[in-house]
Amino acid sequence: MPKTPNYFKNKTIFITGAASGIGKSTAMIFAREGSNVVATDIDEKGAISIADHVIQAGGNGVGIHCDVTDRSSVEKAVSVGLEKFGKINFLFNSAGSAIKRAKFLEIDEDLWDQTYDLNVKGTFLCMQVVIPHMLREGKGVIVNMASNATRTGGAAKSPHYASAKGAVHTLTIGVGREFASRGVRCLSLSPSAVDTPFQDISSKEMLDASIEGNPMKRMGTPDEIGEMVLFTCSDACEFINADTLYLTGGSKA
Repeated sequence: MPKTPNYFKNKTIFITGAASGIGKSTAMIFAREGSNVVATDIDEKGAISIADHVIQAGGNGVGIHCDVTDRSSVEKAVSVGLEKFGKINFLFNSAGSAIKRAKFLEIDEDLWDQTYDLNVKGTFLCMQVVIPHMLREGKGVIVNMASNATRTGGAAKSPHYASAKGAVHTLTIGVGREFASRGVRCLSLSPSAVDTPFQDISSKEMLDASIEGNPMKRMGTPDEIGEMVLFTCSDACEFINADTLYLTGGSKA
């Protein structure tokens, strides 16, 4: 829990990939705590729908189209968020995907490029656009989505995705170390399998094996990850920076 009561009230979070899964859950969790929510997604209708849910729950939200692989789209979304709420205190880079499962020799250049554009370039662009605004405020927290796949290499499943998330992890370290002295923290979360639409590209056999290999015999939930985003953005976690937190239930795969 935050050290300061009502810590998140009237603070603003900018979320990518907010239309579903972990991004969606995180939007509702921050709204519950009184934060303003800038819900962005390439699925504009989905982003607007989440913002509507935030408002219906008594919070403040805006839904915006954002293609994280396009700088102008990111700049526009950030501009709309700032115009609406005046500041961005937290950035959660949730947008990401393996696109499809593939073994190493099955990966073509298009799949490789798409995966890196979405997961790495998207995270890079969002941070580069938002950080100057955080620096002006003198404080901010960035949470990036990495993956437990960085410890396994995505062997025989999705090495393209695992390596992209490894790049996100490394970028997180660099950004966290560069801006910590100016009040901006940056960290990443590395979950094992989470029960979201991301798993639509996974076979039943793959999911069954993942669950069986987990000591808790289940996948994580979007709410569990969203609650960790909230916690790490709080003033109880001000020494967590340039780190990744593994959220796996004990799974190593």
